[in-house]
Amino acid sequence: MAALRAAADAEPRDADVRPADLFLDIEGPRLLFVDGVFEPAHSRPGPVKIARFVPDTAHPLGSMAEGEGWVLTLDAQAAVTGVQIVHLGSGGESHVPARIVLAEDAVASVVETYAGAGWANRTSRMTLARGARLMRSVRLLQAEGFVSIRDEAEVGEAASLTSIFLGAGGMGSRIDGALTLTGKGAFAEMGGALLAGTQRQEAAVTVRHEAIEGTSRQLWRAVAANRSVASLAARVEVARGAQQTDGEQSLRGLLLDRGATVNLKPELEIFADDVKCAHGATVGELDKRALFYLESRGIPEPRAKALLTRAFVADALSRIGEDAVREAFEADADKWLETAL
Repeated sequence: MAALRAAADAEPRDADVRPADLFLDIEGPRLLFVDGVFEPAHSRPGPVKIARFVPDTAHPLGSMAEGEGWVLTLDAQAAVTGVQIVHLGSGGESHVPARIVLAEDAVASVVETYAGAGWANRTSRMTLARGARLMRSVRLLQAEGFVSIRDEAEVGEAASLTSIFLGAGGMGSRIDGALTLTGKGAFAEMGGALLAGTQRQEAAVTVRHEAIEGTSRQLWRAVAANRSVASLAARVEVARGAQQTDGEQSLRGLLLDRGATVNLKPELEIFADDVKCAHGATVGELDKRALFYLESRGIPEPRAKALLTRAFVADALSRIGEDAVREAFEADADKWLETAL
């Protein structure tokens, strides 16, 4: 909370980044928010609407994100891909709500980018009807400050939601997720990689299965350098009657320095008897034998460490389904490694 308040009280200053540099080179709608205010000059919203509304959430930080936000609503079998939402902060606090509603068999992909400074507080409410599919990729690149994100989703019958996060900036962060699988055969995944250099980054996600034959995945990777702290909490709840649920959690942490800290907390709460749920949590350091092998082949130590760390987070980023987006996220991770190692 101290880091959040310091970011909120920071004096505004010019962000040392051009908005155009934050958009990926892909086709699709583009929206820019500067200090929480929609900037039409650098935007082409397409089917995405700008509206003022109050988010329907009881989450303490999420409920604060009210005002001007964005809404994506798709009719049955409609599709829109490459939607880019860029949030650029100059200091102080900003709050932006978002809502995504996909009708039956609708398809959408959204990329969100956070850059600049200050406290960026965001909440997103997602509703997926039968057979709808949503791919969401979020990269946190703020140089300083704090980013807090609250995601809430309802996933209907045979619908699919995948949300992948990358924390590769100098800001502190808190990612909260509450995903509910309400329909038969629904799928939900929320995961990613948090790369902490000197700050604290956290993610806490709960996936609740309320219908039969649901599948969920929570695959998170945390890398901590210097005296930073990275914390991951993943929870799966299986309600009575949600038989044949398949839930998996994979939490892994990598310590680059002895003064760094990684906290992992997987949880399972199961009230059905015909389920397949598994969780794993491990924290360790770079493999010294692998490091020695690379150095013996003439690879300098910093480069060898970077290669092994990149391999450690690669499976989390590989979940991004669009090649151009995945490559951009991998490049962001590589840039972080160049400065951290």
